[in-house]
Amino acid sequence: MEKFEIHILGCGSALPTTRHNPSAQVVNIREKLYMIDCGEGTQMQLRHAKLKFSRLNHIFISHLHGDHCFGLIGLISTFDLLGRTATLHIHAPQQLEQLMTPWLNFFCQHIGYEVKFHPFDTRKSCIIHEDRSMSVTTLPLKHRVPCAGFIFDEKPTPDHLIREMIDRHQIPTYELNRIKNGGDYQTPEGETIPHDRLTTPARPPRRYVYCSDTTFLPENQPLIKNADLLFHEATFASDNEARCNETYHSTARQAATMAKESHAKQLIIGHFSARYEDETPLLNEAKEVFTNTLLAHELMKISL
Repeated sequence: MEKFEIHILGCGSALPTTRHNPSAQVVNIREKLYMIDCGEGTQMQLRHAKLKFSRLNHIFISHLHGDHCFGLIGLISTFDLLGRTATLHIHAPQQLEQLMTPWLNFFCQHIGYEVKFHPFDTRKSCIIHEDRSMSVTTLPLKHRVPCAGFIFDEKPTPDHLIREMIDRHQIPTYELNRIKNGGDYQTPEGETIPHDRLTTPARPPRRYVYCSDTTFLPENQPLIKNADLLFHEATFASDNEARCNETYHSTARQAATMAKESHAKQLIIGHFSARYEDETPLLNEAKEVFTNTLLAHELMKISL
């Protein structure tokens, strides 16, 4: 099975602690690396995770709060020190390019590669990146500033040929691709061999959903349904729901409700408030609603 991994580099919230780094993740799909958010210290976490800098070409920034983007300028500078030549694509809300241009002009004026910004509208869901194997779609969220989550969808793969059947019917090589993609085979004698006798079904495509800082948004459930893995912020427990509402965050119970109602297979909660020295109460609260819940932690790796 092709690789589809999520690496948690940081799962804390805005106030620094010795327990957690600010928000950052890397999604590894078939050895291509995609970064989600880039809080302070992310490049050091990349080192700790032993992820190859050269395979990271796309960074997705959910919103313009410092704990989600203060690590960008350092990472960009380090890429240059490593001799990077490939374009770095940064997908982010509209204002990021305007904010970073003076920093790039001052600190990174002569870097040997291009930094290309791709602004997106946080108010609507749309595909912002796509290649032959996957697509990335924005997920509108509600926070104190414009904010979006991201949906990583693997594209379906062709069915698998049954080698014994191919050999038995002496099917020419030039027919194989068509058969894998749903076609039947007609023998020289005119007999039709149906597709489902020549193949076994491909595994279902995998889906990862990242819900960054947001209030509880049940209306997003149809957009994120059937995720193999859902990461949802759970900044507070329910006894701090009033504080959640003030700061446009979610409780662990609300995160679990999103997972349950959207039929996710597994939930990871993160973006923990600094007030929690032990996040076990958050985990217990979420598990009351959705049993298959995990606590995020630094350098955690999950394979889908």
